[in-house]
Order: sequence, then structure tokens, then C-alpha cells
Amino acid sequence: MASMDGKHEMCSPFIPRRHAGRKTSAEIVSEARQSLRVQSTQRPFTPRDGHRQLFGKSSARDSRPPSTFSLHAQNFDAPDSRPGSGTRLSPLDHKPRFPLLCDAEDLFQSFPKTPSAPLEVKKGPPGMRARLLRTGSLTTLSPVEAHKESEEQSNTSPGQKQLSAKRLPATDKAEGRRGPHKPGTRRTASESRITQPGVDSGVGLSECTAGRRTEEGNRDHTISTEEDAESSVWNNMIAPRLRQLESVAAAMPGGSEGSVDRLCDLCDGLHGALAEADMLGRRCKRRSGILRTLFRLIDLNSAQLNLHIAELCLALCVSGNNLLNICKLIFQISRRESNDILFQNSSIIDSFLAILNNEDVSASGEALLYCVGTLKFLSGNCAILRLLLEKNCVGVAQKLIQRLCTAADTNFTIAGHILVQLTATLRNLADHPDSRPLFLSFSILSELCLVLSNHRKDPDICTNISRIYSKLSSYSECRLALAQTPNCYQLFLDLLNKHPQKQDLVVRLLFTLGNLTAKSDEARWRLFQCEGCVGSLLQLYDTYQRRDDSPHAQPRKGPPSHSEPRAPPGKVQQDEDVLVKLVRVLANTCIHPAAGPALASNTTCIQLLMETLELRCVQESEELMVNVAATINNLSFYQEDSSVLRHYQLTMAKLMLKLVLGSSMDAMLEATRVYGNLSQSKNVRDFIMQNKVHQFVVTLLDSKSTEMCISACGVLTNLAQDPPNRASLSFEGAIAKLVDCLRDFGPGDWQLAGQVCQALWNMISCGQEKLLDTRERESLLEILSTYLDEEEALRWIEDDDMRDFHRARWELEFLPVAQKLMKTLRPPDQTA
Repeated sequence: MASMDGKHEMCSPFIPRRHAGRKTSAEIVSEARQSLRVQSTQRPFTPRDGHRQLFGKSSARDSRPPSTFSLHAQNFDAPDSRPGSGTRLSPLDHKPRFPLLCDAEDLFQSFPKTPSAPLEVKKGPPGMRARLLRTGSLTTLSPVEAHKESEEQSNTSPGQKQLSAKRLPATDKAEGRRGPHKPGTRRTASESRITQPGVDSGVGLSECTAGRRTEEGNRDHTISTEEDAESSVWNNMIAPRLRQLESVAAAMPGGSEGSVDRLCDLCDGLHGALAEADMLGRRCKRRSGILRTLFRLIDLNSAQLNLHIAELCLALCVSGNNLLNICKLIFQISRRESNDILFQNSSIIDSFLAILNNEDVSASGEALLYCVGTLKFLSGNCAILRLLLEKNCVGVAQKLIQRLCTAADTNFTIAGHILVQLTATLRNLADHPDSRPLFLSFSILSELCLVLSNHRKDPDICTNISRIYSKLSSYSECRLALAQTPNCYQLFLDLLNKHPQKQDLVVRLLFTLGNLTAKSDEARWRLFQCEGCVGSLLQLYDTYQRRDDSPHAQPRKGPPSHSEPRAPPGKVQQDEDVLVKLVRVLANTCIHPAAGPALASNTTCIQLLMETLELRCVQESEELMVNVAATINNLSFYQEDSSVLRHYQLTMAKLMLKLVLGSSMDAMLEATRVYGNLSQSKNVRDFIMQNKVHQFVVTLLDSKSTEMCISACGVLTNLAQDPPNRASLSFEGAIAKLVDCLRDFGPGDWQLAGQVCQALWNMISCGQEKLLDTRERESLLEILSTYLDEEEALRWIEDDDMRDFHRARWELEFLPVAQKLMKTLRPPDQTA
């Protein structure tokens, strides 16, 4: 009975072990080479769009803003502080208040007189009338005359305005010396109070008047000084430059390069003069004249000059229609890739980032759209991309995303347009390695999940974000941040269900899910637990498996008919890429000990995998076939009674022949691993021997790949359980090749060495020592004696940490089975 137990122990099949409890270092390393394997794949390729436009050709957005338009000086509003001529202003909600009177008899005297009556002015302290005129409290013109004067002022040149400003103080003084004035249309309550000495304020009229005169006199003196200083700066620094700009532009001979450079220099000089005088922004009272001159230069149609003009206009804080047109102008310049060099030494990027920080979405949504669209184009340039990162573009984008999400309720359409450009910009930024810490520190990945949730019906936004995730999820720190985002797995599945026909979105979401489940058991379980996870993935699998057919057709049984129309080669490749990524998700998910048995018992899953093997060939679909074989290998690990795969083991073994006989080494390796698991079944072992598959497996021992050798050893270990098979294996030279593998790979790979010993043990035990000739026996004993000596086996390792690592693997993987093999080889007297 004891001998039977020993025989059963020695002839044990090759079954990958799943050790319980705390893992040793050797077990941790060997996990990567168990039969449950994680599949890797390449990131989906995104071709660069050669046409710079707001929305791609495939976009089907409603009422989307144009990418092409023409801009001229007439499109701009010259007096930037005044609304356009076609704008109606709403009336002011103002009710005049009249002063309270002490005497009833003064009631009629307090009301304003009609315009025809002369103004009655009570005698007061001298100079009061002049003061009132200086402060502009009263007007001396009839309404028609005042309107004419305002029109004349709006049509005068900067020089004429300057002249009028000089004449104003003299006019005030002259009118102060003259007699009563003609009243204007009406006088305000404050003016009435000034001329009503009867109101009791608790202070005498002379004291109040004197205090006001001193205060207003100081204010007038300060204002006059500031106006004099601004007039001096204008006359000496600003006006000459404006005249130079106009004269050079007027004499410009057909847009010569020298004239453009001269105009650019003058714009820079004007910018510097305004900055030095602290007249940028809206602090310059004559900025409308500056803007008018700059806008006229736009018609010269020079990208270089227009960028300088736009830079100065943004520094002057244009708003409304002018801000929109300036953003359009810069957008138009950025559409030509040859103009990228102009932006590198410009402050346009800083101005645009400031606009994104400060402008309101509801008021300046279209301007923000073209602003972000420009940054999207520029981020395609490697040099400017680095500048954007240095200028905190990622942080600005994060704040804008938050504002767009809150503004989506009232401005959903324009917010969606802006988000398309913004997510495309972030997609470009994600290519740079320095962007990853910024994406993490600003929580961009979780912010984008919120955008996906709000705009899940928008395929453009979803596709851009999926491209960001597919790029960043290839890195462990980004995978961790994304995996910690609540409901991201359910959100991805919902998007797959909502946009199943949008291949570029589907393939990237699947790639991201494959990355998340590649090395995290928690991620596998969270994905598997999502509502409708398996059903959604298998429905998508079925859809792309038969994209040539009707979307509601039943799965094909057998190979396709030659009379069926075939999809274009490019589309077939894209559909196959979806299957590659989808099967990879299944392969990674079924590694989880709870998810694996559930998938193995799913009939639809097993049938789809077998159908792929039937319909495809290795030469045309190598990566897909390899991934399918890896998934079958992982599922075949679970041998529960509920496993559907157990009922199809022989069918799977036959399908694996396509991979074994192909020219792909990766396909051969995965097929060999599948045979390693399936060959635990007697029917499969008989199939392997009858179809000469064992001959192929023996030849794999000659490969220089440790992965290939260890997979072949697994199959040979199982085949050697049947005594009739041992002679056939020995006849093919399996024993000699196994000894060579032990000699060549043993010291560097103790797991492989242990598997070789297991295969030899099964082949020569149970009275089959005669299969070894004397030379092979002596050679094997010599190798085992050397390897069983710990000092000798590990002497070539110098590093202490590596020595501990190899010692752990030597003790766990090699030592137990090698000692038993040594006992089998030695005669009983030597063993004793």
C-alpha cells in the first residue's frame, strides 16, 4: 500500500500550484510563469490629424462653430467701451428724488424751471458757479447741441481730442465769470440741494461750502495733475508711435517683409511704452483710439503682424465682440503649423491661460472655445507642449473643467464644444512624461470621469478622454489613481453599451480596462462585480466577431461562406483590434479566483473563444489567436464540475493544433501551455500521442527559451504518467534533451530545473530506469550531485540579496524533487 502511495506521488501530473498563506520570494516571482497569465498588448495607434480644425471629419455635432472664417478691421468695434450701433440699451430704473423743504411757500420755487426760463441763481460765495461747471454738474447746451458735440467728439482724431482737452479749463473759467446760464434738460437732486440753502443740516452754509470747496479743490488738483501727466505721456510717447504705425502701413509696398518687421517693432515699442506708463488694461482713457489704429492694421493680412496686434489688444483687456474676434484671429494664425514658431517668443500663451482662468463661460463661451482650440493646435508642437506644461496649463485646465461642469446646466452646448477642445489638448499633453505628475497632483483623471458622466452622450468628448486614459493607464501610478476613482469601471461599461459601434472609443476603453486588470486582483474583482459586466463584454465580443453580418444575426456555426461580402481590410483590422483588447480583458479578469470559475462555466464565453479559433488563422490574426489561447489556458486551470471547458477539452485540443503547426513562436508557446493544462485528461493525452504532438513538444526542448522549455516540460510530465507513452518519449530523445536542459538552465532558473526533474522522475520511475543508458545516468547523477550542494549551486552569485532570492527558489522549486530523483537513480545500497 505504501509502495502504491509512493508510485502515485512520483507519477503526479503537472498541475500549477496555488500556495496558501504568506508567499515566499520564490513564489512571488514564479507567479508570472504560472498557467494563469496576464496578457499584454500594444496601445491603440492614433494617427496625427494633418488638418488643424476645431472638430474632426467624423464629428457629427449640431450647430458647431466654424474653423474657417475671414476677419477684417470692420468686424471689430472701435470704441471698445461703447456698445455697437445696433444694440438697444434698456432704460435705467431711476426715480428722481426731490429735497424736502422746510417752508411750504418755497414748494413751487424748488421745482426746476422750464428750459426757456433763465436760471435763477441766488448769490452765494464767489467761485461756486465756476466750481459747478468744472465738475461737469451742469450743462450749458440744449439737448440738440449736446448731441452734436458728442458726435463731433466721437469723430475727432486723437490730435483733435487732445486740442479739445486743452481748451476745456479756459472755457470753464470764462463761464464762471459770466452771468446766469441757460439750464440743461434737467437738474439732479444733488444739484438742487447745493442751490437750496434752506435745508437744515446742522451746519452753517458758509462752513459747509468752505469744507466742500477745499475737498473738491484738492480732488480737482489731483485729477488735473493726473490728466496733465497722461497728456504728456500721450503726446510724447504714444501719439508719435501711433502716427508712425499709420504712416508705415500707408506706405507699405504690397506687404513687403521689411515693412512687416518695422510694424512689428513699432507694435512692440507701443506695447513697451504703454507698460512703462502703466496704461495697459483699461487704465488708458484714450485706449479706443489705440485700438482703432491697431484694428486697421489687421487688413494687411500678415500673420506675424497680426500676432503682435493681438498680443497688444489682449494686454489692453479687450472684451465682448473684440475679445471674440481677437481669439478668432489668433486661432486662424495657429491653424498653419508653420506659424508655431511665432508663438514661442510671444506672451499670447500667457494671455490665453489668463483668459481661461478669468472669463465667464456664459458671457465669453465662444471666445473660450477658440482660445482652447488654439492651445489644442499648439500642443501638437513638442517645444510649445513643454512651454504649456511649464506655464501650468494642466492646472488651468482643471479649474476650467470644474467651471464647465457647473455651467453645463445653462450652457450645455457651448460647454460641450469647449470640452472637446480641452480634452484634445490634455490628450496631447499626456504624451509628455513630465505631464504625469501634474495630471496626478491636479486629480485630472477623476475630473475627467466626472466629465464622462455628464457628457456620456457626446462621442467626441468620450473618445478624447478614452485616449487620455489609454495613454496614462500604461503607467502604474496613473493606473492606481484611476482605479481609486469611484464607479470608473461601471462608467466604462456604460459607455461601451452606449457607443458599441464607435470603434475608436471602444478599443481604447477596453485597452484601459485591460491595463487596470493586468496586475491588480482588486481591479479584476471590482470590474467583475459591476452590473452586467460579463453580459456587456460578451455581447460586444459577439458584435465584433461578426461585424460582416447583420447586427442581430445569430453567431455563425462553422467557417464563413466565400460568397459573403467582406469588409474592407482596414475596417477588418480595426474590428480585430477591438477583439484583441476585449479578449485580453477576459484573460486578465479570469485570474481572480472567484471570477475565473464563473467565466469557465459560462457557455457563451467558451463558445465565442472556440469560434474565434475556428474562424481565424494565425498568419492573419496572430495577436488575437495568442490572446484567445491565453484566455483558454487561464480558464482551463479551473477544473470545477461546473466548468463548461471540461466538456470541450478534446475540441480545444484539436483547435490548438492550428497554433502548434503555425509559424508564430508566441502562438506555439500559448498552445503548449494549454496542452500542459488539458493533458491532465486521459483523452487529451491519447489525442496528443495519436497526432504526434509529442514529437513537436520534444523538439521545443532544443529552443533557447526558458519559457518554451518549462511549458514543454509540463506537457511531458503529464504524458509520462501513462507507461505506454514513456517508451515513445524516450525514443524521441526526450530524456537526453531533458538532461541537457538541466545542465544548461539549472543554475539560472531553479523553477525550470525543478520541472525538468519532475518530468525525468515520471519517465524513469516505476521500474523504467532502463530507459536511461549508462552515460546518461552518470551525467545526470553528476549534475544532481553538484546542484544539490547548496554552496556549489549558489557560489556564482555575488550579490547578497540575489543570493537570498536564488536560495529561496532553490529550496522551494528544486530541492524536494531533485532529492527524490537522486534516490530513484542510485542503487539501494548507495542510497542507504
